[in-house]
Amino acid sequence: MFYQPGVTPHGLPRDPFKSCVIPRPIGWISTLDADGVANLSPFSQFQNVTFDPPYVMFAANQTTDGRRKDTTHNAEQTGEFVWNMATYALRDAVNASSEEVPPHVDEFEIAGLEKAPSRIVKPPRVALSPVQFECVYHSTVRLPGNPPMGTVDVVFGRVVAVHIADDALDANGRLDVLKIRPLARLGYYDYTSIESTFEMAMPGAPGSLILQGLEGKFGHTKTAADAP
Repeated sequence: MFYQPGVTPHGLPRDPFKSCVIPRPIGWISTLDADGVANLSPFSQFQNVTFDPPYVMFAANQTTDGRRKDTTHNAEQTGEFVWNMATYALRDAVNASSEEVPPHVDEFEIAGLEKAPSRIVKPPRVALSPVQFECVYHSTVRLPGNPPMGTVDVVFGRVVAVHIADDALDANGRLDVLKIRPLARLGYYDYTSIESTFEMAMPGAPGSLILQGLEGKFGHTKTAADAP
């Protein structure tokens, strides 16, 4: 089959676009508004952007009545947000927090989730989430789209603190992915979680910078030499 989005019909019962870009990690983002009310919402268009220093992004489409998402507004107004890893064990809470509710409603309460204080930023973390990133807002790229929901805000933030639960690490100090089963978004109403992995190293000279980057060995940490 072949079609041009927005130009020619695809002829299928549902638009297949989102089902082709899979699996997508979930940006379970917590923020605070200017009055200190917590907000928690999952975004299926989320990714890390770079690693040295680390940045992440999430893309928030508008609401069904054409407004910008509360998460976007809060991140821009307060300059902070937290990413919480969504897992299979937390799938019902993730789903509950996706409901479109008024700005003054705390989705932590809707989902029955305990808050954990952050170290650097003000928005709370999901206490039961095994991994969280505290982030400082960097910028927003706004892409125009068809009303009411097509316009999207792509929000970038720098990761300034990382929390990993001790029991989420294996004996070798690596994230135990098969134990925590991160949740990922597919198309339609479908999700998946990681239940199997395999290793495949990129061809290249052993110890090269690019291989170190892929393995997580390369990254700048401040030392005494970096002091002004």
